[in-house]
This record gives sequence, structure tokens and C-alpha cells, in this order.
Amino acid sequence: MKTQIPTPDAYQEMREALRDLCGRFDSAYWQQVDGERGYPAAFVDALTQAGWLAAMIPAEYGGSGLGLAEASVVMEEINLSGGNAGACHGQMYNMGTLLRHGSAQQKQQYLPRIASGALRLQTMAVTEPSTGTDTTQLKTTAVKKGDRYVVHGQKVWISRIQHSDLMILLARTTPLAQVKKKSEGMSIFLVDLHHAIGRGMTVRPIRNMVNHETNEVFFDGLEIPAENLIGEEGQGFRYILDGLNAERTLIAAECIGDAYWFVDKARRYASERVVFNRPIGQNQGIAFPIADAYIETEAANLMRFKACSLFDAKQPCGAEANMAKYLAAKASWEAANTCLQTHGGFGFAHEYDVERKFRETRLYQVAPISTNLIYSYVAEHLLGLPRSF
Repeated sequence: MKTQIPTPDAYQEMREALRDLCGRFDSAYWQQVDGERGYPAAFVDALTQAGWLAAMIPAEYGGSGLGLAEASVVMEEINLSGGNAGACHGQMYNMGTLLRHGSAQQKQQYLPRIASGALRLQTMAVTEPSTGTDTTQLKTTAVKKGDRYVVHGQKVWISRIQHSDLMILLARTTPLAQVKKKSEGMSIFLVDLHHAIGRGMTVRPIRNMVNHETNEVFFDGLEIPAENLIGEEGQGFRYILDGLNAERTLIAAECIGDAYWFVDKARRYASERVVFNRPIGQNQGIAFPIADAYIETEAANLMRFKACSLFDAKQPCGAEANMAKYLAAKASWEAANTCLQTHGGFGFAHEYDVERKFRETRLYQVAPISTNLIYSYVAEHLLGLPRSF
């Protein structure tokens, strides 16, 4: 009989509903998607139809009006089931920029259709090849000409464009030399991808070690209607930062789901695999690393829920969101290594799912923010050390 690793029971009814849905998509489904470098369209459709991806959209726009804590449970349960929330997590948090900073007309125009799944807003274009995480130095420009903005530049690592209708774009509207602070002069736009691709916007897929659909994007005279500007011109960097806490906390929840999956997978295999006439889990060399991974995951889980509670109470949570992401990504990666080592050679076989999940969880040491940048944040903002950049 399969045993689930215990998780906080405050959302048990919600978890059971999610497990029922996710259980319809077994390991063979995810293996096929991964092997084909495909997109789990049937799974995402099922999540959308059940309303889970609209968890954080207010009820007045057709969403569930739930908090970040509940949204994080959705992400966790997807990965705990053996799936990959990276295929759809953008739909959960990208709409936050529109929700918090869009006009009443923009919200009424787009949010109900995003909530229903009629429109997918799964992609955000911020990172550039020459600037990386130094966002204030981005080179993509949007120059206003009459009732339109004309965009030139390049973005990289832009995910899920092929499965989105809309994209959040950050571009510089005032040259860097003309602003008082380097964080000023950038603006946020909502891009209609069906209109943009082939009309000033070119997309080039990037093959990578994970089945994570991501792309290079080139802008050469793309015209965006002025009414697609979100909020005030020049305040885009602040708007982007405003949404990062939710993103990082949701990613932390995905990593926690992965970590629990790895621990449970390793625990079960170590209990069943017999070598030298004894279960390998009887050996401390096998048991102790699994126990360590479980302890680290439980600790990360507490920080995840602390970040969620602060966010939902509309309290500052930048430190907690960053630390939750760091702890959860670290826990999932260590659990992944332990699980692979426990399985030995079988861990490399596709049919066990370990190698697939191993590749998927490794991403979060790098994205959406690298471990080193979290160290820098904590050193400067929590410990008062001199700023390093």
C-alpha cells in the first residue's frame, strides 16, 4: 500500500481534490511528454477547467479569490504527484502584474478570460542575453510614436510562448542616461502574441536539458498599442519586483513537492530493495541521507508557509520569499541526489522517473533567481553588509 509523506493538513480537502485530478495523469503520461519534448496540454486543460490555475484571481473576475498559501498548495501537489508545475505556473503568477497595476478597463477586459482559460498569460519577457539578472541595464527599448510604442531588442529564456496568448514585456521607455535612478524609465506592456509573432517579433526555441519550453525572442519594430501599457510609464521595474515574492514562493512550493516526492521514492525503494539478504534501507549509509533530506524539506516547508502568511496579510515578505526559495530549492536538489544514489543504476532508467525529476528540480538552483543573488539579498538587507553590486 502506497504511503504518502505527511504534509500540513490545513488544506487537506484541497489536497485530496488535487491528488484525485493529478492521479489521472500517471508516470507513463509524464514520461511520454518528456520523451517527446512535448507540452502536457491535457493536464493543463484539466487544471484550468477545475479552476486551480485561477486560484489567485479575485471572484469578481471569475477566479477563486484564494491566497498565496492555497496557490502554493496547488503547485506543491502537482510536483508531489510526479508532474511538473513548470508547464503552467506562469498562468498562476504572471497575471499578478495586471491585477495589481492594470487599469479597471484592462482588468475587466482580460482577467475573466484568463480565469476561465480562454486566454493564457503564461509568459513574461524580462531577462536579456547581455544583462542577465542586472535588469536595470536592459537594452530592449519601447519608443512612443503616436498611439503606439515601437519595440526593438532581444530577450532570452522566455518560457511557454508557444502555449500563451499574452505576454508581459519589460522594456526601457526612457534612456538610462536620462533617469535619476537606474531603476526608473522602464515600463510594462501586455503583448498580444497572436498579433506580435511575425509582425516585429520573432521566436527561436532553445533546446535545454529539461523539457522546459523556453525561447530567445527578437523585437524589430514591434508595434504595441499605447493602451497595452500597464500602470504608469517608467514604473515597470517596481511593478516587476512587486510580483517576485509570489513567484519565488510558488517556486519554493514546487521544490517542496519535488523534495517530498524524492524522499518518498527513496524511502519506498530502500524498504523494498534487498541486497545481501537485507533491505538496503537497513543500512545507515542509505537511511541517514534520506532522513536528512526529509528534515531539510520539513524546515523549508515552514519557511514557505511563513512567506505565504505574510504575503496574504499584505505584509513585507521579501526576505521570507527569498529564503523559502533558497531552502526549498536546496532541499529538493539534495533529496534528488539522495534518491538517485539510493536507486543506484536504476535511478538512471527512464521508467523510474527519478532521472526526469532530477533534471527538472536542478533548474531551481538557477531560476527564477540564482542562489548567489539570494545570498547577496540576505547579506545586504538582513545582515547589513556592504552591497556587493
